[in-house]
Formats: sequence, C-alpha cells, structure tokens
Amino acid sequence: MSPDDDDPSARVAAAYAALGRGAMAGLPLNNPALRVETVGFRRWQGVWVGVLVTPWTLSLILLPAGNPAFRALDGDQVQDWHLPSGVYEFRGGRLAGLGPYQTCSLFSPPAEFADQDAARAVAEEVMAALLRPLAEAVPAAHSRRDFLRASFRNSA
Repeated sequence: MSPDDDDPSARVAAAYAALGRGAMAGLPLNNPALRVETVGFRRWQGVWVGVLVTPWTLSLILLPAGNPAFRALDGDQVQDWHLPSGVYEFRGGRLAGLGPYQTCSLFSPPAEFADQDAARAVAEEVMAALLRPLAEAVPAAHSRRDFLRASFRNSA
C-alpha cells in the first residue's frame, strides 16, 4: 500500500500545526478562537479532498491519490479542478511531512468565526455540498463565491 492510499487528515493537521507554531505564529491575521483541524477528507477521482481549518485560513485542500492530472505546483501556480459543484482554482504548495498539495481559500483570514465549532460547522457544510452538482448544492449559486455565501448564510 502506498502513502496515497491512507487518509491524509493526520498528516495535514500535523504539518499545518507545525506551520502555526512557526511561520504563522502570532500574525495579526490569526483568529485566536481557531486551531488547526481537518474536516471531511475523502477520496474523489484520484485525489484526497477535505477542508482545512486554521487560525489564518479556512481552505479546501487536495492531495494526490493517483490522479495523473494532479500536479505539484509552486505557490504562484494554479490548477483548475472541475468538481461536481463547480470549477475551483487551487494554488500549489509543499510542506515537510506532507509533500505537494493544492489549496483553494474559502475564508482568509477567517475572522467571521466566533469559535472552532462555527468554523467546523461551515467546513462540514462545504464538504457536504462540494461533491454534489451545483444545481443541487445551492440552486441560486453560479460561482464559488455564491456557493460559499449561501453555505455560510445557511449555517449562521
């Protein structure tokens, strides 16, 4: 079994927790009510997809799991992914202990969240809607921004 076969949630959380103790520690954009947590990871068409909650962002994150379209990208490079709920632009990255990954920012900084439970609830709603066709997920949504506004509004 290769590392791509195992749920990467723990590796993602550990890599981002280390980042939070290092380069991201004490930045004014951090929401002190939040901590690093992964939400809803699952395999989809040869990639792992989930939501990453941190004090500085709430993001979708993709990791390779056999899809040949997944590319290791630098931070200034992007790749579009056609998910059932729409097209999302992901930026590349690489962290020690994690390897290459791609992220799509949802809330950055995540100032909207009063506590971890609120951030987790939105992350769970995003994951529930992400892999459903856009018309089912949010009937009035025509873009990622509309999708997120509707998801966040429905959770409040």
